[in-house]
Amino acid sequence: MILERNNLFNIHQMENQLRDSDLQANLQDFKALMHLYLLRRAAIKEIGTKLENLDDEYSIAHQHNPIHLIEERIKSPSSLFEKLTRKGWDFTIESINKNVLDIAGIRVITNYLDDIYQVVQTLIQQDDIKLLQRKDYINHPKPNGYRSVHIVVTVPVFLADNTHKEIPVEVQVRTIGMDMWSSLEHKLHYKNFANHERAAAHTAKLKDYSQKLYDIEVGLQQIAKDIEKP
Repeated sequence: MILERNNLFNIHQMENQLRDSDLQANLQDFKALMHLYLLRRAAIKEIGTKLENLDDEYSIAHQHNPIHLIEERIKSPSSLFEKLTRKGWDFTIESINKNVLDIAGIRVITNYLDDIYQVVQTLIQQDDIKLLQRKDYINHPKPNGYRSVHIVVTVPVFLADNTHKEIPVEVQVRTIGMDMWSSLEHKLHYKNFANHERAAAHTAKLKDYSQKLYDIEVGLQQIAKDIEKP
């Protein structure tokens, strides 16, 4: 298993982005937003540790380890403010806590299709994990062909005053092939690809390849199961 931590928490970067944003970044606002980010970062650590422990257990006690890669990331303040603007949500801490559940995110990359559901089920059945949302884009792919399972869970984060808060984390689980497809689709549509005619052609191909890739992964899963039979 490989663990990657991307763009997790940079106070100086956050301060600069706050100054450049439309958020009224007085001292109180800044401290509140900093505290929000600290809690989301702590929640990532909690979920990440749970997944690492599962990875260790699978590696030692089981024939097959479903986890290939774990990526952790924090939504940057600029991305947060862009989402608030796009959705028409208030630029307040209360609005962020209520509406934005994906500031803290973890992506789990698996080897096979069945591994996705195994990882999700193993995680959400833990006593201190609460499932808020679940979206199965594998059985119900997006119109563009995107496939993955997204869940939003909360995990308790304990504070210095011996209290705790339930903090949300978005967990995306997909196969290696789905992750490769998603990365390519993201480059096409979020990197300002200038040639619209070529972009449309690539979009159609990607949707077609999504189904073909899924069919291949179903076949690979069947082979893997047969190989593991005693």
